[in-house]
Amino acid sequence: MLTPRLPVAEHHKALDWLATLVAVVREDGQVCFANAALEDALGISRRSIVGSDFSGYFALPEQMRRVLAGASSSDFSALRLDAQLMRVARDPLPVQVIVALIDAQDILVELLPLEQQTRQDREERLAEQALANKELIRNLAHEIKNPLGGIRGAAQLLELEIASPELKEYTQVIIGEADRLQSLVDRLLAPHRRAHVVSDVNIHEVCERVRALILAEFPKGLNVVQDYDTSLPEFRGDQEQLIQAVLNIAHNACQALSERIAQGDAVLTFRTRVARQITFGKQRYRLALELHVIDNGPGVPDAIKDRIFYPLVSGREGGSGLGLTLAQTFIQQHQGLIECDSVPGRTDFKILIPLP
Repeated sequence: MLTPRLPVAEHHKALDWLATLVAVVREDGQVCFANAALEDALGISRRSIVGSDFSGYFALPEQMRRVLAGASSSDFSALRLDAQLMRVARDPLPVQVIVALIDAQDILVELLPLEQQTRQDREERLAEQALANKELIRNLAHEIKNPLGGIRGAAQLLELEIASPELKEYTQVIIGEADRLQSLVDRLLAPHRRAHVVSDVNIHEVCERVRALILAEFPKGLNVVQDYDTSLPEFRGDQEQLIQAVLNIAHNACQALSERIAQGDAVLTFRTRVARQITFGKQRYRLALELHVIDNGPGVPDAIKDRIFYPLVSGREGGSGLGLTLAQTFIQQHQGLIECDSVPGRTDFKILIPLP
């Protein structure tokens, strides 16, 4: 049974919402405050941490004592170093330590897990990429639309002047390709045109809708597994966008499973779970939805693993390369993100969305 957390000092309450691990330490190294993230990382209660020697939680305690002594004597205003945080019944956690003097007595120590920093860097790149993609797509689409309409109109007028059926075939090709490009442009602009319609969403209704659509298209050779956590609460979101995002991922998976579907042993799994005390997008969330779409296909080709969410990047012949781009856009509009872990025989697309 977990020990109840102690009341937090009023002026330190805000630190409990930080994703990073934070402690406020006296000049003698005694902990006077530890935030919830540090409590969870160490695996011991705040009651036990407060009043203890902070240096004792590190693989090299003497190094931390010297750093704290330097901070208290104002040898530096802030210092960064790498260290190993020792944890109960778990492997040491590599962290970047940031030490800064708050006032004459208190030292703020912030610990950023290096794995978390790597993940944050990746998420920042994804967010920056998404913004760049959005601007590129909108500008490119608008640049294409006007001349495309002119080309189609000119082809239609030319067709009226041509008597030869053989020559009309060429104008039909022009019109057909213009329509195909127009459809592509419309799909590129779709996420930015439609307003965000928010309502109460049950993620399992979303999964069941997608499941029905997938089985209608692939009625044989595909086993769709439902592995749901029914305790998941409803949340505010755009149900149609979420259906489209999950459908795009599931449809991509089924196309990758084509050989296994033909053999009759293809498996597509929808798994929902509650993630607790999770950090993504530089924010820490008490609860988040985890939706996994898992298939037993050949995996994402190594050549495009790092680019699968880029627009117009596809791993199959004839693919538009828009499905995952649109899915990521829709999930980001819910303050979430999509991650992909893929090896031959198992590809797992994980959707994370904050819960209230």
